[in-house]
Amino acid sequence: MKTRATAYPVWNAFLPAPDSPLPLREQLLRFLRKGVAEGSLAAGVRLPASRLLADELGVSRMTVTGVYEQLIGEGFLEARQGAGTYIAARIDAPVPADLPSAHAALRGSQRGRLLTGLDSMSLALPDWPLTPGLPALDAFPHAVWGKLEGRFWRNQAAAHSAYGDPQGLLSLGEALADYLGASRAIACRADNIIITPGAQAAVSIAALAIADHGQQAWVESPGYDATHRSLALAGLDSVGVPVDAQGLDVEAGRRLAPEARLALVSPSHQYPSGVTMSLERRLALLKWADQADAMILEDDYDSEFRYACAPTPALKALDANHGRVIYIGTLSKLLIPGLRLGFLVAPDAWIDVLQRVRNGSGYRVPKALQATAAEFISQGHLGRHIRRAKALYSERRDALLAALASEAHGLLTVSNASTGLHLLGHLADSCDDQALTHAARHRQIGAGALSRLYVGHHSRVQQGLLLGFGNTPAGSMRGAVQTLCRLIDAQPGQR
Repeated sequence: MKTRATAYPVWNAFLPAPDSPLPLREQLLRFLRKGVAEGSLAAGVRLPASRLLADELGVSRMTVTGVYEQLIGEGFLEARQGAGTYIAARIDAPVPADLPSAHAALRGSQRGRLLTGLDSMSLALPDWPLTPGLPALDAFPHAVWGKLEGRFWRNQAAAHSAYGDPQGLLSLGEALADYLGASRAIACRADNIIITPGAQAAVSIAALAIADHGQQAWVESPGYDATHRSLALAGLDSVGVPVDAQGLDVEAGRRLAPEARLALVSPSHQYPSGVTMSLERRLALLKWADQADAMILEDDYDSEFRYACAPTPALKALDANHGRVIYIGTLSKLLIPGLRLGFLVAPDAWIDVLQRVRNGSGYRVPKALQATAAEFISQGHLGRHIRRAKALYSERRDALLAALASEAHGLLTVSNASTGLHLLGHLADSCDDQALTHAARHRQIGAGALSRLYVGHHSRVQQGLLLGFGNTPAGSMRGAVQTLCRLIDAQPGQR
């Protein structure tokens, strides 16, 4: 390469790499773009003539001309008639003082900043043992589901290609209405049901339809953090209401947020404590909603899996004459999360506004998924799958309880182990459950931290571990529990 001229010292920074897989033309393009973006090539700098630069770099003039022309077209350079080629002045134009800087824009909205971090369902990989919130992925009836979905696509009706009813497929609504009547004692019709892409979307739709920006909502504390995020996205102010052995403390809610517009509860199987809301509290909650002209969102995510007795009726079953409860269900826990299939069951008076919000938000569910789910339920496959899954979960739960009994004596105290797909193990106050779960993830164990799920100020935040057993083979329980116990023992202040 020839000696470079000194008239354009900036080119001393350009060092072509002969061994680069990129041709010299691409290297030169990237150098110029980066120089303009970073400011080393300031606005108004005159570039060498194409002939001079080509001679300096030892390439054809056509190569340099092509680079200049491309960057002129992209807006990085500008050609001045009879005066040469320059860095485009508008690239480096100063920002007026009264406009926000790029860094300010990158901070995002206040609503977006409320969602910093991952929700509890995103902290571990699906195949890690003890991950809460996961059903048995290995038990999903893929063959049956695939056969039903294939039948939908083979029936190439023109209606299959249209958007479909914004409320959801009628056949799925009818199948769900029959299922809910038999399993959850909910008396409803297909036109009371709106299909959504998962339970979290259902919470978002309901929150947007019920409450205005800035209004308050009761949430269980501790409670499921993903649903709290849905309320934040809707612009609501979540007020954490304590949960005790009877469920959400309604009187505490009245004191903390007497003007709340809605309450989000999981009465059949509270997440994460596992308690079932007492009848006294259920009636008190319905009474509050009537008196406050408020609504209740009932999150019923996995109550079908009870191991000591039959499932309790849904709160919605007590609401026949009040119209205060919107029931939120999901097939994610019954089948697999990847389906992203949930639904709302609402009083007649709320269907229109819920449907409009659902339609305006774009929360639609693929028609093939809805049609397959409708056939799966109506042909009895869902009932059979739940019975098989319940037997499998009972075996896995027993294996986890046995491992805890033999390995975790004095380290973890388990309560409310009769329902759902996870256990809650309470730790001593001297433990740091978030440090424990961080260390566990480094060992590919997906236990969750209880303290992360509190909302607002509490005089005492309990330490504990959420131990999922739904997707953990029975043979993997003891080893995972042993590892957790070693991590607990290693905490400061432990034995």
